[in-house]
Amino acid sequence: MSGLTIDNLSMRFDLPNGSSVQALQNVSLDLKAGELLSVLGPSGCGKTTLLNIVAGFLAPTEGRITLNGKEVKGPSAERGMVFQQGALFEWMSVRDNVGFGPSMKGMPKIDKARTVDHLLDVVGLGAFKDKAVYELSGGMQQRVALARCLANDPDVILMDEPLGALDALTREKMQSLVLKLWKETGKTIILITHSVEEALLLGERLLVMAPRPGRIHTEYRLPFAELGVGQDLREVKKHPDFAKRREEILGMIWDMEEEIMGRTEAAQ
Repeated sequence: MSGLTIDNLSMRFDLPNGSSVQALQNVSLDLKAGELLSVLGPSGCGKTTLLNIVAGFLAPTEGRITLNGKEVKGPSAERGMVFQQGALFEWMSVRDNVGFGPSMKGMPKIDKARTVDHLLDVVGLGAFKDKAVYELSGGMQQRVALARCLANDPDVILMDEPLGALDALTREKMQSLVLKLWKETGKTIILITHSVEEALLLGERLLVMAPRPGRIHTEYRLPFAELGVGQDLREVKKHPDFAKRREEILGMIWDMEEEIMGRTEAAQ
C-alpha cells in the first residue's frame, strides 16, 4: 500500500531519576503519497519527537510506522530530513554537498553530475555550485539542504522547522520554493513549524497537536497550499478563509499554552 501510516504511536522517555515523560500518546495518521502535511502545536507537544520517529532516529514505545507497506525500523534513504540548520558539510563545495548521497550510493559520475546540476538549477543555485558553503547566506544554505535531500530521491521529505531561522522575506521565498518542489516532484512532505501562517500556507493537511502527552487535537484540510503554487503568497493570505483559520488556530494554541502554564503554576 502506497503512503505513510502511523498506527497508534506512543513514546515515553524514562529519566535517570526513575520518573518518565510521556511525549506522545496514541497518535494515528494515514498520509497518502504526494500529500503535504504541516504540524504545529504548543512547545513540548511532541512534534519533533514524532518527526524523529518517522525518520527512524527513535524507536517508539508502542505502535508502529509503515511506509509503502514496510515497517520503519531505522533511518533510510527513502526518508530524507531537512533540519532547521542545514547540517551541511562546511568543508565541501555546494556541488559536493548535493552530490554526497548519490556518491554514497555509487551513482556513476556522469549521472551524479547531471542530477546535481539539475537540482541546483531547480533551487536557483546553478551559479553557486563551486562555492563553499560558508560563503552562502542562510537562505541559500537551506536551498542546498533541500537539493541535497532531493538528490537521494526519498519517498518522504521530513522538515523540522527548516525556515525558522530565516528573515521574513527569505522565508517567504523559501515557502514558495517548498510549494514548487512539492508540486513538481510529487514527494510526500511533513513539515514541523511554530508559525501558524506557515502551517496554513504549506499544509494541504494541517495537524494541531495537543500538549503533552502529544496527541492529534484537530486536523484541517486546506486549499491554501494548492493556491500558493505559482502565486504570490501574500495574495493567498488575502483569501477570505485564511484569516478566519489563522485566528481560530491561534486561539486554540493560546488556550493550550494557558493550560500548560496553569499546570506549571499548580505544580510549584
